Amino acid sequence: MPEQLFLTRVLNHLFAAPADALLRAFHVTPAFPDAPISNAVAMEILVCAILLVTFVLVRSSLSIESPGGLQHMFEGIHGFIEGQSRDVIGDHSERFTPFLVALGLFILLANLFGIVPGLESPTASPVVPLGLALCAFCYYQYQGLRQNGIGYLKHFLGPMWWLSPLMLPLEIISHLARVMSLTIRLYANMFAGDMVTLVFFSLIPVAIPVIFLGLHIGVALLQAYIFVLLTTVYLAGAVATEH
Repeated sequence: MPEQLFLTRVLNHLFAAPADALLRAFHVTPAFPDAPISNAVAMEILVCAILLVTFVLVRSSLSIESPGGLQHMFEGIHGFIEGQSRDVIGDHSERFTPFLVALGLFILLANLFGIVPGLESPTASPVVPLGLALCAFCYYQYQGLRQNGIGYLKHFLGPMWWLSPLMLPLEIISHLARVMSLTIRLYANMFAGDMVTLVFFSLIPVAIPVIFLGLHIGVALLQAYIFVLLTTVYLAGAVATEH
């Protein structure tokens, strides 16, 4: 039985049976039937719950005359990502902003969980960065098809038809490598950050670990930004009208 966080134990106590049934419906046999919900899944659920409650609070208190601090913060985040998208993708990039904002906030909050006692960063588990990378991959491929129709497939065939047999497998490998790159970059950095913070807090419980705590926060912010930036760059290539 793996070590479980408090929230994980609660979720497994309440939902172990339906979780087992759902996994078996997809022909997946859980390694621990009494605890099919892992710490990473529990932390993802908590991240989604916090974001959902925050979004509801912001939406319910929106004001033009006297915006609150929370509204100012989210408007700043939205404006920053929208401006970056416009610089990278060009005009009419606003439709991608909601996805990019949600992606960035999810990753940032998940990264920061590692500094909260009793919680852990779900992004320090490889399956979570992989899921985020696949989500970004499917999104920009869908947007490329939506923007260019079947002509989007020309992107995989190269500039000249006689190079198509060579370019097609290379382009497919290149796009799949993006998934691996996004996954490994986020996972490796957050896993290392969590381990360094844990080791120094166990060895020296005061003073010096605060420095590493600050570094962990910096890494969490940087990795969320890089993930969103790379997704934006991939979107720019997918929705471009000329390849």
